[in-house]
This record gives sequence, C-alpha cells and structure tokens, in this order.
Amino acid sequence: MIRTTVAQPMAHQAAAAWLRDLATGNRVTAYENAVNFALPFQGHRLQARRGGVGSALWLIHGFPTSSRDWRGIWPELATQHELFALDMLGFGASAKPRRFKYAIAASADQWVALAEATGISEVAILAHDYGNTVAQELLARQREGKLGFRITSVAFLNGGLFPEATQPLRIQRLLAGPLGWLLARFTSERRFTASLQHICARPWPEGEMAEAWQRLGRDGGKAVMPKLLRYIAERRRHRERWVGALQQAGVPIALINGLEDPISGRSIVARWRELLPAAPVFELPGVGHFPQVEAPDEVLAAYREFMRAG
Repeated sequence: MIRTTVAQPMAHQAAAAWLRDLATGNRVTAYENAVNFALPFQGHRLQARRGGVGSALWLIHGFPTSSRDWRGIWPELATQHELFALDMLGFGASAKPRRFKYAIAASADQWVALAEATGISEVAILAHDYGNTVAQELLARQREGKLGFRITSVAFLNGGLFPEATQPLRIQRLLAGPLGWLLARFTSERRFTASLQHICARPWPEGEMAEAWQRLGRDGGKAVMPKLLRYIAERRRHRERWVGALQQAGVPIALINGLEDPISGRSIVARWRELLPAAPVFELPGVGHFPQVEAPDEVLAAYREFMRAG
C-alpha cells in the first residue's frame, strides 16, 4: 500500500493565491479560451472543450456541476496534455432532455462518442464524484475488450467508489426518492449553496457557486436532477462490476482525496486501502469534496507525482 499525504505548510497561502489568480483570470482564461464544440449524441447536444498539447487526458466532472470545475487546474495540465472536458447530458451547458434514460452506462457512452468523434486511441482519465463511476464503467468495458480505444491510467478525486463507504447527503437521498420530482421544483439557490458549503472545507472562489447554480438550472436542469441521482442506486446494484473494475484495472490507478469531505472523504480512503493496497493514495488534509476547486495546487502536485511514477 502506498500512502502519500500532500504537505500543506502553506495551505492557506496557496488557497489565497488561487483566489487571487481566479479573480484576475489567470487560470480561468485558459479554460474559457479552449476550443468549445458541440457533439451530437442520440439526437441531443453535448458541449465539450478541448485544449492543450500532449497525450490525451479526459476530465470527467461530478454531480451536480459541470466541466467548469476543472478551470483551476486546466492551464497547468494543458502544458503536458491535450485536455478534453465534456458536460455530460443533464449537466452544465449540454442538453437536459426530460425523457432521456439517465444512467451511468449512458454517460459512459457519451465519452465513447467523444473518443470516436476526436479519433482518440489512448487516453488517461482524471475523474471526480459522478465521473468516478463513469470511469469505473469505462474500465469495466476495457477489461471486457469492449472499447475501441485504450485507457492508460485513471486518477480519482473524491467520490463514491465504494457504496458501502459513501454517505450521500440527505437532500440527495430525498431527490432520488419517489417525491424527488416535487422537491426538485422547490430546490432553491440558497439550499443548493448550503449543500455545497457543507461538503467543502475551503470556500469556493467568489461567484463560482452562483455560476454553478445557474448552469444547473438552465434548460430545465432542476427537473432532471432526480433522474440523474439514480446513480446512487446504480452504485449499489452494480457494485461488483465497478469495484471489480478497480481491483482488476490492469492500468495505473490512484486516489486523490480531500479528507474533510463528509460524503466520500476518510471513509473512502480507508476502504481503498483495504481493497486496493498497492494503489497510491494522496491525502489532502483540510480539503473537502471538491479538491480541484478548493485546492488546485495540491491536486496538480498529486497528479503529477502519480503520472511520474507511472
């Protein structure tokens, strides 16, 4: 078992520097200026971004946000990778069809469609939250010989990799329940913001939570939240497949985890060590559920170390 704790003697200074950078647009600009393109998928529109030079790297976002979560680490990663960030159906700037059958397999299909459209033959993955489960499904398909491209490595940020070690928020459980459609109608920005603040250990840059709320709500997004949240039950139903995909990955995998996350923090780290003792763990003390937003520099340092080790 490999365990690494990312040193944070200047954690608060780094966070302050990140906030200053974001305020001046130093990190935001690279993401915003990346090639923004649309991709058709089963009659619906997917919105994606592409930028950088080097080996291909997919950035797979989580629930309930979008690819904007990757803005803080985009410019540095783009110096070594050709980056692809996709808003999956139901999220961000992509379509949010009400009659679509939302499922992890369908989200994985969207990344397969991206690979086919861009001609990717090999790709590394950096995933978060909901995106972790999408990456697990892609690894399972690779193990079965069902992908037309090769995943070379996967790094996971906070997320429910092991359902038995994950504690979804009460609001998530309610939205996923039989009255979720009704609750979604009355979900407010205030409640949304409070939920995000509860699972983060460091503040988001000013205006970012409001922007996340606007992206969630556009094009009727609130109405599809209960359907997207079916992934919580899917994780339990397909546990053996998706945990098995980690245990038999056949490629380097790693966990980069914000320890103060009440959903998937220390409990996920402990379970990872039990089930994947040879795979590296990068612990981020003082960081919550959104490491790439809360602590971009620590995430970059951990990811670079993982990639160097191969």
